[in-house]
Amino acid sequence: MLIVAGKDTILVVYNRLFKMTYFVTMERMLTKGLAKLFRDNIWKLHKLLESMVSDKGLQFVVELTKELN
Repeated sequence: MLIVAGKDTILVVYNRLFKMTYFVTMERMLTKGLAKLFRDNIWKLHKLLESMVSDKGLQFVVELTKELN
C-alpha cells in the first residue's frame, strides 16, 4: 500500500471506452478543487465526458460539470 503524505482520499475514474482506470491521490476537498484536479489529470487526456456516475449524487455531478465548463 502506497501512503502519500497529506493525501487521505483516492479519486477513481473509469473510462468505459478504453477500459482504463485512473487513480489520483487527493485530500478531501470541495467541488471547485475536485474540478481542477479532474481537469488537470483526466480531462486533458479525454476531453468532454459522455456520462458521469458518482456515489455523491446528482447535485454533485451537476456542480462538477458546471465547474468544468
